[in-house]
Amino acid sequence: MFKSFLAMGTFAAMFLSGIPRCQGANGEQKVDAGSFGVFMRGQRVATETFSILQNPNGSVITSEFKSDQGAEKAQQSSELQLTSGGDLRRYEWKEISPGKTQAIVTPSQDMLTERITNGPQEKPQEKPFYLPASSSILDDYFFVHREVLLWRYLATACRQEAGALKCPQGQKTQFGTLNPHARNSSSVDMAFSAMEKLQIHGAERELSKFTLSSDSGDWSIWVDDHFKVMRILISSDSTEVVRD
Repeated sequence: MFKSFLAMGTFAAMFLSGIPRCQGANGEQKVDAGSFGVFMRGQRVATETFSILQNPNGSVITSEFKSDQGAEKAQQSSELQLTSGGDLRRYEWKEISPGKTQAIVTPSQDMLTERITNGPQEKPQEKPFYLPASSSILDDYFFVHREVLLWRYLATACRQEAGALKCPQGQKTQFGTLNPHARNSSSVDMAFSAMEKLQIHGAERELSKFTLSSDSGDWSIWVDDHFKVMRILISSDSTEVVRD
């Protein structure tokens, strides 16, 4: 089932055998769906609603981000399309309010091209990035993209051992990424940190902790036994993301 992201063959099927899925029409499977609450200094400021679907041609990750903070409501949406081999087919980001900016990223040969439109009456601008289609999209505001990257890390850096997934503690794996909203590319590192017990919605749970490192700082990410993100902590911004 994970071939849509990683093309890892038999290992991928074994690795994701523990993830509950819903079978839909035309062979489509729902890999994950739900919402994340975004908190700053303990106050909820936004909600991301997302879904990850797989079909015979690849995968589609959709997300909608809403914030009611400030004088105007902010709303954005994104759709990430991946090929059956896990490469980028197309990415689209839309600002629904307060502005109307739109960005579309498509691969061509050995590069990605971002086409940006700042409004309905504005002329589109293009910006090339010399990145392969295997690069990961890590856009602002869409935390589900971090879950997809973490799954890529699990299948790249970890191994099956006695029916369980084993990741090398503290050993970093590097990935090339593109942030279409910020219009820049960068390298990030992912590493397994430890098993930790956390309070999630009033109940204690044992979760796997991973660290996502970039030039802007470190993000701590906790996932459950089904490899789904339950909590993200961005200490530098006093921001916490928790699955509802």
